[in-house]
Amino acid sequence: MKNQCFFRIMWRALLVCMTALTVHCEAQTGSATCRQHSTFRPADDQDITVMCGTDNIHLSILLCPVYYTGYNESLIALNGKFNIPACRGLVDLKASTPVLRFHFSISAEEISLCDNSLELTDEVGTVQFSDTRVQSVNISGRIVFWEPVSDPFTYHQSVIYQFSCRYLLQYLINDTEVNMTGMNLAARENRGSFVKALHINLFTNRQYTQPLKIPEKGLQLKTRIYVQVKATNLTKRLNILLDRCFTTTSPYPTNTIYYDLFVGCRHDGQTVVYLNGVSQEARFSFEAFHFVERDNKTFSTFYLHCVTRLCENSTCPSMLPNCIKKIRRSMQLS
Repeated sequence: MKNQCFFRIMWRALLVCMTALTVHCEAQTGSATCRQHSTFRPADDQDITVMCGTDNIHLSILLCPVYYTGYNESLIALNGKFNIPACRGLVDLKASTPVLRFHFSISAEEISLCDNSLELTDEVGTVQFSDTRVQSVNISGRIVFWEPVSDPFTYHQSVIYQFSCRYLLQYLINDTEVNMTGMNLAARENRGSFVKALHINLFTNRQYTQPLKIPEKGLQLKTRIYVQVKATNLTKRLNILLDRCFTTTSPYPTNTIYYDLFVGCRHDGQTVVYLNGVSQEARFSFEAFHFVERDNKTFSTFYLHCVTRLCENSTCPSMLPNCIKKIRRSMQLS
């Protein structure tokens, strides 16, 4: 009986040693570098860096504490998805401090691939949105270290890094330049936006199939310009909602002369809103015009801006202005 107990204890000890050998030998890319580095120490809460980009989230953790704790890069993955290569980090030994880097794009596919979480919340708006409520999105997850599930105990320090990125879903799309030569108008290409996921495109027809091309002599006044604000590479849970679109004489939307094309239900007589708040695309049109202050100039320019929100599909209808009710109220007052 004693011999049987002794055999079982020895077999268990051998299993622990074999497991430990697997843990340490699978990958040790920066082990030699780390043993001489000042960060070769126990892991700390400050070892993680999070960069919340407009289209990607970048994460990095110090590599040397990983080795010090008894792990290596092959045993670390986003939310424990060790069998998915895209969820594992890449060693960077060229940085001043060795790190393990992770990154993923802010799209529904890549967020869910590594089991990260996306949560939408409502809150009070700021600046252009101060009189309304806007939504924010929080993307969060964990960097998890692998533990052998067969062992009831371990000599390794348990390490988990948590991260989150919060985005307010409100944007000001700027700098779509519209130029005028004398009494003619020339619209030039969209040169970018506040976020890379949102774009303004200009068209010449109601079907939005013919991109606006500038004739050599420019466009005539009262030419109808069809505007499309479109989202790309975003989760399908979000729609585009335009709160306000306006033009200015300067590329900067503050401290300059402006003209509102529409604000909620209010719009000038030549502006027509076709699509807003119901998909990842908004559409409206307006007629070409010029600012009076530019009458004495041979070449005049104004800029198109749109104050834009992204809202969750099910809550977008509650954020849309109730234009029918406002029209009825104004008729009763008159």
